[in-house]
Amino acid sequence: MTRHAFPLARPGQTIGLLGGSFDPAHDGHVHITREAMKRFGLSRVWWLVSPGNPLKARGPAPLEQRMARARRVMQDPRVTVTDIEARLGTRYTAQTLAGLIACYPGVRFVWLMGADNLAQLHHWQDWEWIMENVPVGVLARPGDRISARMSRAARLYARYRIAGRASHMLARADAPAWCFVNVALSGQSSSAIRAAGGWGAVEET
Repeated sequence: MTRHAFPLARPGQTIGLLGGSFDPAHDGHVHITREAMKRFGLSRVWWLVSPGNPLKARGPAPLEQRMARARRVMQDPRVTVTDIEARLGTRYTAQTLAGLIACYPGVRFVWLMGADNLAQLHHWQDWEWIMENVPVGVLARPGDRISARMSRAARLYARYRIAGRASHMLARADAPAWCFVNVALSGQSSSAIRAAGGWGAVEET
């Protein structure tokens, strides 16, 4: 593994991690990234463009194609688009986080996710390890809170929840810690773009 190909980070930095297939990246990803930086006290955000999602039966467009699109869409010096998950050789979020923590001692990572992901987090491999080792920032539309609030993860870690009004403290909090904030999310979605034929000159048939 070639360390020089990894993003640069210094001990003490607060870096949000937004993982996904980004198939394709769009303005909604840009919006939640900027909101996360503002709400959770983050100095930077890394987009972790995954080789593939273990929970999805169908594979995404080629990684290089998705990376190029993501870099065109997200043009902010505070945001790094990276294929570090492929470079680490990890398949699951917990594995990726463990690898990042080992590679970047002293960096404070925050895992970012939507309310829909929190609602089904208990299906992820080693999900409790994720909650125990990395602060989690949850971004949701105002109407998306109920299923997430009732989720197994939210109930099990209820006493570690940081109030939305104190969301800026999340990046400096020790895990377990998580925070739920309302964000007026874009109506755009990757699946809608694919369905409209606006993406994927190279797609699986």
